[in-house]
Order: sequence, then structure tokens, then C-alpha cells
Amino acid sequence: MAGISPSDFDYVRRVVREASSIVLEDGKEYLAESRLDALARREGIGSVAELVGRLRGGRAGGLAGKVVEAMATHETSFFRDARPFVMIRDALLPDLIARRAATRRLALWSAACSTGQEAYTLAMIVRENFPELDAWDVRILATDLSGDAIETAARGRYSQMEVGRGLPAGLLLKYFHRDGLIWEANAELRAAVEFRPMNLAGPWAGPGPVDLVLMRNVLIYFDDESRRAVLAKVRDVLRPDGYLILGGTESPRPADRLFERLSHGQGIAYRPVGHAPSSAALAPAALAAAGLAPPRPPEFTHEPDR
Repeated sequence: MAGISPSDFDYVRRVVREASSIVLEDGKEYLAESRLDALARREGIGSVAELVGRLRGGRAGGLAGKVVEAMATHETSFFRDARPFVMIRDALLPDLIARRAATRRLALWSAACSTGQEAYTLAMIVRENFPELDAWDVRILATDLSGDAIETAARGRYSQMEVGRGLPAGLLLKYFHRDGLIWEANAELRAAVEFRPMNLAGPWAGPGPVDLVLMRNVLIYFDDESRRAVLAKVRDVLRPDGYLILGGTESPRPADRLFERLSHGQGIAYRPVGHAPSSAALAPAALAAAGLAPPRPPEFTHEPDR
């Protein structure tokens, strides 16, 4: 495999950062070499150096977008890290259903959904646990930077290894059928999710207003400024009493005063701070009814506004 020179690596990571806010840190040259070599082969380009040369020369057509997609991380699985999904099933959705009883509408958003396993997990949770929502207008939107990942997600076709990572056998047999070596989501499950390409670092069109946002394991690849900008946009599209779920190693900075933290069992969620009249805030009685606990020491540290 042809290596990548320091100058080419610097150029590639500048292109990726400007287009997507994804930061390729020093020491990631091996990752760039591997992914760009594979991209060069698919594009019929002789080497990574030639690929970057085309990128520099402005004669690459859509190659820049393909480079950005190649450098994005697409790790995902069904019911990945089960704790957030337990919280969604046991606390967040029951609370939102009670609050939306008048409108009978719910909007859920899986941001940076990769190849769709998270979005389909949400759809299965809704169908398995909340039959009353059959009569509601429930929208599940799933977006990702990668057009290829979105196409894969919309097809709903997964290998045995992919369905074997986290998907219970009963749900596999209920919502998927086998096509040779591939498991394909049934038409009902695929119809439950709207997949759409979307760059979190670019303009946002159409995700809001939403009741629940899953944006897990993506902000860790952004710098602080980009992370705060994305979270500010999340707060703008999230309903005042809605919820945000991040990855296990991610959290908003308390000093930014965008979200406050809630716990349920081992799950963590966030809700907007100062984003609505006080009457729209989640009242302590509603928290108790949903089994939600506001942050309190020693379990959590709640940073007061300063």
C-alpha cells in the first residue's frame, strides 16, 4: 500500500476539517493511508499520492466529498450500548407520549446514523413497546454525512455478522428475512425510518422540531468550537421538553449553559436549559412519574449557571 506524505496528510486533514469539522489528529496517518488507498483503488487511481494530487489540482470532480466520507468513522451496531435504549424505552418515550397526547405526534432523530442500525433499533423499540403509537404520527429521521452509508441504511440489508452484533434473535426473525447470506429488513421496518444525507457541520434543513435526538459517538471527532456550534443547533431544533442522548464519553460543557443532565438507571440524557418558558420545563412531578432523576451529588455533578 502506498504511504501518504506529511504534506499530503496535512492537506487531506485540512480538506476534511473544512468540509465536515472532523479533526484528524497527528498519528492518524496510518488511518488516512488505509482508507485513501481503498478509495484510490475504487476510483481507478494508481496511488494515494495521485489521488491527493487530483484533489489539489481541482480536477477531482466529486472526489473531495468521497475523501471526506472515507475519513469518517462508521462504527455502529444494533442496540449499541444498551443503556440509552433502556432509558428510551422505560423513561423518555413514556414521558414524551404523555406530553404529546394532545397532538399525537412524535419526531425522533438519529443523527450520524451510519448504516442505519441505530435508527432501526429505535423503530423496533417503538413497535415492540408502544402499540398505542400505531395511531400516531411518528417520524423517525436518520441522517449521515455519507451518501453511501445512507443508501446502505435505506436498503436495510445486513450481513450475518452485522445482525449478530446486538440484535436479539426474536427481533431478527420478526423484522428481517433472509436473502441468501444477507438479512433484509421487512418493508414495515424500512418504511418507519426516513434516511437522508446531512452534514452536521453544514446548514441544517428539516430535522426540527424534534422530541428526541440521538447524536452518539460523533462529537468526539470535532474540535471544541465545532462541538459547541453543533450542540447549539441541536438545542434550536429540539423541543423545550425534548431529550438529547450523546455517546458515553461525550457531554455538553456546563459552562455553555445549553443542556442539563438527567439520569435514569445507568442511562444519561440531556434537555435544553433556558430554551423555553418555565411552564414548558420538565416539572419535578413529571420527572418522578417518568422515573427520571435530576443530577445530584454524589452521582453527578450539576454545574450551576455562572
